[in-house]
Amino acid sequence: MSRTAWHLRTGAVVVAWLLALVVVALVHPFVPAARWLLVHLLVLGAVSNAILIWSWHFAAALLRLPTESLRRGQALRLVLFNAGALGVVGGTVTSARLPVVAGAAVVAGVAGWHATALLRRARAALPSRFGVTVRYYVAAGLALPVGAVLGVLLGRPGLSDAGHGRLVVAHEVVNLLGWVGLTVVGTLVTLWPTMLRTRVADGAERAARRALPVLVGGVAAAAAAALAGSLVLAAVGVLVVLAGVVAVAVPHAEEVRRKAPVELPTASVLAGMLWLAGSLVVLAVGLATAGDWATAGERAGALTAPLLAGFAAQVLIGALGYLVPVVLGGGPSVQRATSTLLGRAGWARLTAANAGLLLAVLPVPSLVRVVLSVVVLVALGSTLPLLVGAVLLARRVRGAPPQPAGPQRRPTAQRRLGLAAAGFAVVLVGTAGGVALDPAAAGIPLTTAVNASPAAGAAQAGETGRTTTVTVRVEGMRYVPDVVEVPAGDRLVVVLDNTGDDRHDLVLANGARSDRVGPGERTRLDAGVVTGDLDGWCSVAGHRQMGMVLTVRAVGAEATGPAPGDAASAAEDLDLQVHPGAAFAPYDPRLDPAPAGTVHEVTLVVREVEREVAPGVRQTLWTFGGTAPGPTLRGRIGDVFDVTLVNDGSIGHSIDFHAGALAPDRPMRTIQPGESLRYRFTATRAGIWMYHCSTAPMSLHIANGMFGAVVIDPPDLPQVDQEYVLVQSEYYLGPQGGVADADRVAAERPDLVVFNGYANQYDQEPLTARVGERVRVWVLAAGPQRGSAFHVVGGQFDTVWSEGDYRLRPGPGGAQVLALAPAQGGFVELELPEPGRYPFVTHAMVDAERGAHGVLEVVP
Repeated sequence: MSRTAWHLRTGAVVVAWLLALVVVALVHPFVPAARWLLVHLLVLGAVSNAILIWSWHFAAALLRLPTESLRRGQALRLVLFNAGALGVVGGTVTSARLPVVAGAAVVAGVAGWHATALLRRARAALPSRFGVTVRYYVAAGLALPVGAVLGVLLGRPGLSDAGHGRLVVAHEVVNLLGWVGLTVVGTLVTLWPTMLRTRVADGAERAARRALPVLVGGVAAAAAAALAGSLVLAAVGVLVVLAGVVAVAVPHAEEVRRKAPVELPTASVLAGMLWLAGSLVVLAVGLATAGDWATAGERAGALTAPLLAGFAAQVLIGALGYLVPVVLGGGPSVQRATSTLLGRAGWARLTAANAGLLLAVLPVPSLVRVVLSVVVLVALGSTLPLLVGAVLLARRVRGAPPQPAGPQRRPTAQRRLGLAAAGFAVVLVGTAGGVALDPAAAGIPLTTAVNASPAAGAAQAGETGRTTTVTVRVEGMRYVPDVVEVPAGDRLVVVLDNTGDDRHDLVLANGARSDRVGPGERTRLDAGVVTGDLDGWCSVAGHRQMGMVLTVRAVGAEATGPAPGDAASAAEDLDLQVHPGAAFAPYDPRLDPAPAGTVHEVTLVVREVEREVAPGVRQTLWTFGGTAPGPTLRGRIGDVFDVTLVNDGSIGHSIDFHAGALAPDRPMRTIQPGESLRYRFTATRAGIWMYHCSTAPMSLHIANGMFGAVVIDPPDLPQVDQEYVLVQSEYYLGPQGGVADADRVAAERPDLVVFNGYANQYDQEPLTARVGERVRVWVLAAGPQRGSAFHVVGGQFDTVWSEGDYRLRPGPGGAQVLALAPAQGGFVELELPEPGRYPFVTHAMVDAERGAHGVLEVVP
């Protein structure tokens, strides 16, 4: 087989893995373990295959070995490696443990075989100036088996947050810095000057030889420190790796001075190495300041995208951009044509990928991050059709009459700048589009803020011409001081120093208001000329009721500031007899079976959405995932829920899962807009458990939509014909389109009590069953204040299960009500003997009349 045919066939494997990566990226909301899958399709699939193929090729070239005679063993290794990789991927997606373990064992064995074969060939070959590159490959090959073992251990259920964090750090260090990093650094010692078409810098080989033990020692130290539980030593190990990378790179600066990397392959590789260096710095700082291993694991996980898309993918794309025209052959004219095709719009793609990735790793709203991720995916993924096009072009040009070579034209500096500007413009448009689609998540107010008194700057009676400046800080839910004095007639300027842990602002009764600022930020409020006493408060929903009030006393004058009036409540528009309309779509009450697998990855995005909660009544709800209640999660005892909470709201939020038992300090902390946190818990007990926002005032956050259910099946739960879930909650209506009225919440005066977020919705769209079918209804009383007395009119329960145990099993006895206090849950089962419409209610009848009412329609 010719060299070209060999590389085309083996390169097709790399392309196939990359295509799978693109497909999964496009449909990832519907794919189990999507984030894990994206990472491993790139690292375990595309990058690892490229390493096996090209490290063997370069080793044979450097050691002057006959590559054709060595391909049989390499072909067998590639077949086995891909079989193992498919086993790991398939087993993880289907939650089958055996294929994962077996596949990881095969992957580890192939990597060890690869390293051993390289070492044996290196010892038998004649001395080579750049034989050190082969030693880099051997060290990298020995790292992958360790990483495979760590990956298998990561999949064990029941890991603590700290144990999971240690394994994540060790796994990423060994695989990304050892297996991938050592291979890339060793290859670029000779490939980089070759791509630049310049000679190797003096001292490059010596620097690479001296840096190898530093790099290997740094990877080993960082991984060992992570497993041993030392954050500081792990950070030191990462810094040692960074020092080794810098030591290898320093001599190559001379090559860059001689020949600037203006072509796409070299620019892509250079960008990748900059991402590697930057990620190492951030990782070292993140580990040193993490405070605990759960946080360290989150920070290491957050660097996966920069290391993969920024470093590994860009180096792979750059290397292929240079190597593919070379291996396709065909003479100078063919290589020139294929190189030109692969570099088409290169600087636009390069700029879009790097600018988009840089913004995406910053704390931006998740919708912006999604748009930018698509931009990065398109910019990097566009290489795939170009690679296929290059192969087809080479075949076509190779069959054409030979043409004189002529000089190869490179894009001018002006054209490169124009293409880069176009790529940057795409990123800006994408960012602006994401903000436009979700302005509240970006912190943009939906109404115009008033930053000064309407009379500010105008002459007022008794104006002194003086300015009084006061500083007010935040402690918990209090302004300190909460009373400020200013001489009547003075202009008042308030410096609001947010020393709390949530977002706050200051609104005065004369209409002046400050910007809303996050923890550690400061803003100024020009209150205008003060002629009388003024009330002030924080306008973040519920904060005023929690005590965030300020009094401005005008010394020498009577209080004249107007008291703020309450906006009209949407309760004035309530009419529960009105049909919601033909376009109404109810909240789906059906409960699907628990998904396969023992680890469930969930992303919950906090969104502020305006929704109808009763016919003609709309409220702006704070939600987990856009609905109130949030999505119902389901699993079994022993399952692990790995939840990522993303705050795309305009104020701080948090989450508390009753289904897990763990210290609340870290996972239940309040995060600010644009931030995210990871909440991992193991379900150890059965029940229908509530989850909710626990940010103060908790009652208001729950009342405004921030709650949901987690169903953990009791052991040996029998199958039924129909299974539904109903989450009961209350609404305390603010103005039309506004948020819940915090005063009504505090006074416990609900306007609506509902099932699954909408008043009487199942009167219009009934639950259904057939005569004689067994129906199970799970009920959760989410509150925040009221419990439930769930009852099916005309039905009798033969099974009642609540708060962890059966209250009634099938027999001569029966039950009429499932009684639940706030935050309690359970289920009932019944069979209905004849067709008809069976109402279900909470038998606290005033609450049923407020909207906690529905119908179970039974047909023959």
